[in-house]
Amino acid sequence: MARFDRLTVYQEILSSGLAPLFYHPDVDVACQVAGAIADSGAAVLEFTNRGDKAYDVFKTLNAFCEEHCPSLILGVGSVLDAPTAALYIAAGANFIVAPLFDEQVARLCNRRKIAYIPGCGSVTEISRAEEWGAEIVKIFPGEVGGPGFIKAIRGPMPWTRMLPTGGVDATKESIEGWIKAGACAVGMGSKLVTKELVAAGDYDAIRDKTKQCLKWIQQARG
Repeated sequence: MARFDRLTVYQEILSSGLAPLFYHPDVDVACQVAGAIADSGAAVLEFTNRGDKAYDVFKTLNAFCEEHCPSLILGVGSVLDAPTAALYIAAGANFIVAPLFDEQVARLCNRRKIAYIPGCGSVTEISRAEEWGAEIVKIFPGEVGGPGFIKAIRGPMPWTRMLPTGGVDATKESIEGWIKAGACAVGMGSKLVTKELVAAGDYDAIRDKTKQCLKWIQQARG
């Protein structure tokens, strides 16, 4: 069962402006990464459903976070269908992220009061997701339209909260470009939790890099 209600999840994402995400098949590594993200001051963490061991790792990771990182809001990403979403919700996922929008997932999350952040790539998809209650939509893949896409959408739809994932670099220039274009937050995966840092076991560097990105977001917001 989720430890955080969906209003809290949305508020924390909007407040911090950063949604880190990663996947690793080794549960010990996953716990180390989660600890580093929590120590950075980040509010949320998305563990992506991408490997055969993803579900098993998530269950152990959720228990670890509950005991050692109680303020970190753990969710799951790359969820394509309602049965998969139901499994992770039962395992304690506090939010569900997807590369696409699915009505059955939206219905399930609404029924369970779980935050659902669906992926959208057009005005029509964004509008449809919002009709189903999406408070934040994931712009994916972000590199296709870039910050200009978000700025253009904000013109006729200023109420839309967009979180780009893909195409967001862990640099001041990239983050500033997305935030100033109107992104409510940014999602960062391999550019933040890099393969090199994970392979080296340099979790302090992951912590420091995440902390710096959080600062750049607040600076961009002015």
